[in-house]
Amino acid sequence: MILASSLTTGPLWPSGSELILGTVCFVIVFGFLGRLLLPRIIKTLNEREDAIEGGINRADEAQAEAQAVLNQYRAQLDDAKHEAARMREEAREAGAQIIAEMRERAETEARRIAEAAQSQIEAERQQALISLRAEVGTLATELASRIVGESLTDTARQGRMVDRFLADLEAQGTAGTGARQ
Repeated sequence: MILASSLTTGPLWPSGSELILGTVCFVIVFGFLGRLLLPRIIKTLNEREDAIEGGINRADEAQAEAQAVLNQYRAQLDDAKHEAARMREEAREAGAQIIAEMRERAETEARRIAEAAQSQIEAERQQALISLRAEVGTLATELASRIVGESLTDTARQGRMVDRFLADLEAQGTAGTGARQ
């Protein structure tokens, strides 16, 4: 008993009146805090909850807006890609057209040069024939004069003789060419 009475009256165990007075003070302080501080705490918690929910809502709205902008940029990028492909195709077509025009000009110029060369060759051929006729005529007349022993100074006779000689040469050339083919 002594042990039990010493345990109930020790410095760690409050007396009955202290226990009742402590409980009453606790209820008063708790009631006071509940009436005055609890609404402020709840209000602050509600404000924080609203702020957090508002922040989440704003973040969702910002994310949706960012997604819309991203989709818009992707659409613009696709349009730009299509436009670039179209421009490349137009450039290829323009390049092909320029090449075709240049090829046509080159062919026209080549034909013109060939025709000019052919005309020049024909003119030189005619000039060579005229020169050859004159020289052959002179040589033939001189040779005939030596063979006949008399002078063949008549120009008309000389011209006929040269023409006959050249006609014979052309006939022999044509017959020789026909025999080769």
